[in-house]
Formats: sequence, C-alpha cells, structure tokens
Amino acid sequence: MEMTNNDIFKKLRVALMLRDDQIVEILELVDFRMSKGEIGNIFRNQDHPNYMECGDQVLRNFLNALVIHLRGTKENPKNPNDVLAKHKAEIPAKTTNFPKDLGTKNGATGTAKPNLKKNRAGGERSGAKPKDKKPAPKIQVVEKVQFKNGKNKKS
Repeated sequence: MEMTNNDIFKKLRVALMLRDDQIVEILELVDFRMSKGEIGNIFRNQDHPNYMECGDQVLRNFLNALVIHLRGTKENPKNPNDVLAKHKAEIPAKTTNFPKDLGTKNGATGTAKPNLKKNRAGGERSGAKPKDKKPAPKIQVVEKVQFKNGKNKKS
C-alpha cells in the first residue's frame, strides 16, 4: 500500500505533537492560509463525507513552514529541540482540565464511597474479585509454534 500525502501529514502531526491550531500558525509562516476545519478534513478517514485529499501544494508549504518553525530563519535561528520540548510541555498542560476526583458524581469534590452491597448472609461484598483466588497460569504461545519451512522431515 502506498502512502498518500494525508498519511505523511498525519504522521508528522503525531510525531511532532501538533494541534490543528498550531498547524494553522505554522502554515502562516509561509503565507499559506488554511482554516482549522480544512486541516481537520485532511486528517479524517477516507470514507468520511468531509474527507479532503491533501494536495502536493499543501504538503510542500507545510514542510517549508515546518523548517522555519523548527529551525527559525537565518536572521533569527532557533534550536529545534527547544521547539519540540515546548510542544511536549504544552500537551500535559492542556489535559489537566479534568476533575481531581473522578470517582465522585459530576466531578464534585469529596471522597468517593465504595459501592458495597450486603449479601443474603448479612456480610458485605465488594464488586472486585476475591484476592485469594490465584490467576490461571499464562500459556506461553512461543513454545507451541511449529515452524514449517516447506521441507518434509522424515523422523
């Protein structure tokens, strides 16, 4: 299977940890304007109705802008490792918007109560499996594999 421009663009976005708005800013470095929606359409699956094929011009301009974004210009050079570290630092900062205690209702603060039900004998039981039960031994798949190279062995 041949890689398309869309595949290359997707792999670069993942490898460099770029968001769609950052891609828009990078493309503006070479005066190439695209909306976030158009960029989102490039990253969709091929069978999606809004899928847009990434043309050679879009990918070429993105790569040229990416060089400027990572290395800077002749007059104002940058260290690419610093730029990538900045991208990496922005990602955890964006994902900390979750509530501190996910076990409570609607993200409210407080302690989460364990869901304990009483069984018929009156004792408490938890939803977890009992700890005294030993897990089944793992089957080692590698030992069961028989390699056949097309040669009949006569034993």
